[in-house]
Amino acid sequence: MIRLNLILGLIILGITGVSGQQIFSDSKYPLVDFRSPLAIVPPALAGSFGELRANHFHSGIDFRTNQRQGYPVYAIADGYISRLRVQNSGFGLALYINHPNGYTSVYGHLQRFSPKIAQQVKSIQYQKKSYEIDEFPTSLLIPVHKGEVIAYSGNTGSSGGPHLHFEIRDTRTEATINPQLFGIDIPDNIPPVIYSMYVYRLNKKPFNEFTPKQYFQVLGGSGNYRLNSVNTINLSGEVGFGIVTTDRHNGASGLNGVYSIELELDGGLVYVSSLEKFEFENSKGINSHIDYPTYLNTRRSIQKSFVDPGNPLKIYSNLVNNGRIEFTDGKLHQLKYTVTDSRGNKSTLAFQVQADNKATINSPETETGEVFSYATANEFSNPDVKVIFPKGTLYNDLNFIYKKLPKPATNAYSAIHQIHNKFTPLHTGFQLWIKADSTLGKYTDKAIIVNTGRVSQGGYFEDGYVKATPRSFGSFFIAVDTIPPSVNPVNVTNGKRLNGISKMTFKIRDNLSGIKSFNGYIDGRWVLMEFDTKTASLWHTFDNSTSPGKHILELIVSDMKDNNRNYSITFYK
Repeated sequence: MIRLNLILGLIILGITGVSGQQIFSDSKYPLVDFRSPLAIVPPALAGSFGELRANHFHSGIDFRTNQRQGYPVYAIADGYISRLRVQNSGFGLALYINHPNGYTSVYGHLQRFSPKIAQQVKSIQYQKKSYEIDEFPTSLLIPVHKGEVIAYSGNTGSSGGPHLHFEIRDTRTEATINPQLFGIDIPDNIPPVIYSMYVYRLNKKPFNEFTPKQYFQVLGGSGNYRLNSVNTINLSGEVGFGIVTTDRHNGASGLNGVYSIELELDGGLVYVSSLEKFEFENSKGINSHIDYPTYLNTRRSIQKSFVDPGNPLKIYSNLVNNGRIEFTDGKLHQLKYTVTDSRGNKSTLAFQVQADNKATINSPETETGEVFSYATANEFSNPDVKVIFPKGTLYNDLNFIYKKLPKPATNAYSAIHQIHNKFTPLHTGFQLWIKADSTLGKYTDKAIIVNTGRVSQGGYFEDGYVKATPRSFGSFFIAVDTIPPSVNPVNVTNGKRLNGISKMTFKIRDNLSGIKSFNGYIDGRWVLMEFDTKTASLWHTFDNSTSPGKHILELIVSDMKDNNRNYSITFYK
C-alpha cells in the first residue's frame, strides 16, 4: 500500500509539478510553501505575469473565474493581513498577506472580504470617513492560516471582467515575482507562437520613430519556426532585431505573454529578456522594451532585442553591446531566437545574415531641434512656456521639437503648445508651465492644463503660469473647469418609500477635471458610499443604523477644482 501511494504520488507530481524553468538571476524560490488562491480545477489564466499591457507590464497572473464572481479566495499560506486597500479604480478591493518566508501575496479585484476582514475595513472607512482606504495593520490584528477563506473573487476596480488578480512580491523590496516560479502550476504543454520578426537599421543612432525597419513574416508551429520565403538576410552596419510572440496554455486560454526571449549570434547569446520579476517604479519601461511608435500606430507589440541606454528595467542579461549587432565583416552569420513560456515550453526561430556592405539603408534626415541627453536633466523655455525634464525621463537622446499653434476657439486661455510628439515614450512625467493669457482673470483657481483631446493633465496657477506634470508628450493648452459634477439618482426619488430596497444608487460624472470626492449623510450622519469607476455607479447599502421612518439624504460630490454638487432628498424606510 505504501508503495502504491508512492507511485501515485510520483504520477501526480509528474502531472502537476512545475518543470525546471530557467532563472537567469541567482534567485531561488520555494516550490512547496504556497497553495493556489482558488479551488477551480483546472486553473486557467486570463493574463500571465509580465504580459505586455498599455504603459505597464502585468504585475501578476489573472485567474479565470468562469465569467462569474463569488468564488472563495484562499490564503496561500500562513501569515497576516499586512495591507487593506479599497480603491475606486486600480485593484478595487484588495488584500495583502505577509508570509514568514519573506514573501507577500496580493489578491485584487475582489467582490467582498470575508466577514472578519470586512468588519475591520468598514470600521476604518467610518473612522476615516472615506470609501477609499489604504491601511497597513499590525501583524497581530488579522492573522490568517493557509487555506482560510479571506475573500471572494470579483470584478472591482479597473477590472475588465470577473477574475482574480494574484501576485507574489518580495516583502522587503516589494518587487513583484512570477508566481509560476513558486509552484503555482498552470497546466501547459503548448510552446509560444512566433508571428513575425523585424530588422532595425540603427546606424549608430538613437532608436526613434524614424529608425528604418524591415518586416519578415514567420511560418511554422509546434515550437519550430522559420522566415517565410527567405532564409538569409543581407545586412550592413549596426542592426537590431525585434520579434512578435505570444503564448497559450492548456484549456481556456487567451493570448498571454511569454517568459523569456533569447537571441544568439553564431552560438553565443547577445540578448536575453526574462520576466522573472520587476520593480513597479520601472514598469512603464515597457514602452522602451517594445517598438513604441509601431505600437501607437498599429497596436502591434514588437519586443525589441536591443536595449535603449536609458531603459531602467532589470529584466535583461547576457547583453553584448546592448543587443546592437555590427555586420561589417562580409561573413555569413547564424542567428537564433529561443522563446519560452513560464512552464519552460520553447519555440525557436533560426535564420542567417550575410554581412554585405551594399545592403545599406540610411536613416532619413529629420527636422533639427534641441538635443537632449537621456543621462541628464534637460530644460526648454521661452516667454510662453517652460518644460523641465528630470534625469531619468528619457530612454534615448532626443532631438526635441517645440511648436506654438493657434489658440482653440472655446474654453482656452493660452495658445496650444506642441511639446515634441506622442511617438517618443517617457519614463516619468515632465514639468510643464504654460503662461496664461489676460482672459484667465478670475478663473485662476479653476485653471488646468488639457491636451488637444481635452483630457485633463491637472494643474494649478502660480506666478502667471498654470503648472502641471503630464506623463507623455503631446499638445497642451490652458482650460478652466467651473462646472460641478452631475448626480443622477437610479432607484430613488424625493419622498420615496424604500422598504425592501437594500441600497440607494446614483450615477455621478464630471465633465473635465475628474471626481475628487463624494460624501453622503443621512440625517446629518456620515454614511459609507461605495463607488465603481467603470460604471460611474455610487451607492449606499442600508444597515441597522437607518431605522424605520423619515430620513434626509445629503450627497456632496466634488471635482478636482473644488466644484461641488449638492444633492438632497427625503426618503422613508
